[in-house]
Amino acid sequence: MARSDQLKIAFYGDDITGSTDAMEALVLAGVPTVLFFEPPTAEQVNEQFPDIEAVGLAGMSRTMTTAEMDAALPGAFASLKALGAPLTHYKVCSTFDSSPESGSIGRALDIGAEIFEPAFVPVTVGAPKLKRFVVFGNLFATIDGETYRIDRHPVMSKHPVTPMDESDLRLHLGQQTDKKIGLLDIRQLEQPDLEVDLALQKMVDEGFEAIILDTVDQSHLEKVGRLLSALGQQEQCFVVGSSGVEFALTAHLRTKGEIKAPQHFLSSGPREQVVAMSGSASPYTASQIRWAFEHGFQGIQLASARLVDPETVEREREAVIERAVQLIQEGHSVILYTALGPDDPRIGTTKEKAKSLGLAAGRVGEILGTQQGIILREILKMTGLRRAAVAGGDTCGHVLKELSVYVLEFIIPLGLAAPLCRARAHDPAIDGMEIALKGGQLGDIDFFGCLKRGGDEG
Repeated sequence: MARSDQLKIAFYGDDITGSTDAMEALVLAGVPTVLFFEPPTAEQVNEQFPDIEAVGLAGMSRTMTTAEMDAALPGAFASLKALGAPLTHYKVCSTFDSSPESGSIGRALDIGAEIFEPAFVPVTVGAPKLKRFVVFGNLFATIDGETYRIDRHPVMSKHPVTPMDESDLRLHLGQQTDKKIGLLDIRQLEQPDLEVDLALQKMVDEGFEAIILDTVDQSHLEKVGRLLSALGQQEQCFVVGSSGVEFALTAHLRTKGEIKAPQHFLSSGPREQVVAMSGSASPYTASQIRWAFEHGFQGIQLASARLVDPETVEREREAVIERAVQLIQEGHSVILYTALGPDDPRIGTTKEKAKSLGLAAGRVGEILGTQQGIILREILKMTGLRRAAVAGGDTCGHVLKELSVYVLEFIIPLGLAAPLCRARAHDPAIDGMEIALKGGQLGDIDFFGCLKRGGDEG
């Protein structure tokens, strides 16, 4: 078993960008962290990363069916439990989007409860730094300076796969698990610590098996961190939530003097050229791509319909690689992308092609993501570029698989929740390269410019 007195937390991310988000939250708070893409062993952690204090395992359960979760999560959770960390976190997106059929957070909670056998599972989603708030059990999120209840959010209420049509997390989660779900609300949370502990214990005594924790501001975050830390001292605690878990835990540990001040992160310097692959249809990513085009990047829009068709995929892939390599040899940085926002007509074209081929929606994403990974891998090998980015949570998972990456180590932030990392890969041509992974709604507007700069020292 790993040195449980050294490890402060282990986490499983339900997608790749969410995993790097949790890693960044920990590292920036002063907790050295490494992110694995294959279940780590205690010996591997101790021998290869003796100084780390947190271990992450990046997964792809956000798009899994319950059957796929049943196959993938028990082993993953068991490997993290064996590391001996006081807290193990099932990390989900702070928008909590999920459904009983796709990315069921309730099913993951059930599996975690079976592996860890806790008295109850705390659920903490609020992350004030990310403008995510939970008030009396209802989730709110801010976009473009305006805060919406999640079921009225202009993006998440219209999510194509898991639209958030319920803001009360008890009701939303209750559609995905039979466990009795309680709430520790802000009125209770603002009481003295002893009263908070008594309220929590009362809920446990009453049979609540999962308890949602309200979080609106930093004071609530610190109280949640105290609760999680105390639970971890009693037994190995399994917790479900956003990177608010990491923010809460580190806020508490900082007040206790148990973590050192965050280190000064040094940029690895600018690169003349970079390459990026985007599978995101987010309007925010579209704005970032347009910014890049206005600042010298060249773009190649992928013909997604041809890439999912077995009869045309090879020719289309080779043509895209050839064009990208040519642009790079001419001295350009290149962004390859599937869509510029949710209204891009190629999305509809691809859906029609997939329908004619009899492909399920989830299968389309997998096929397309795999092809994007192959394309990026070949471009990197043929050009020798050593810095890249991938945008889109699901896309990142498929691309990194094709790049044979098995570990990411944090280098420097590139805006909020989109760090530049160093990859360890089984493929020697990829091993040691720098890569940034960005979710659809994350990163600053000049994300791709920041990628070229290599971040800003701080």
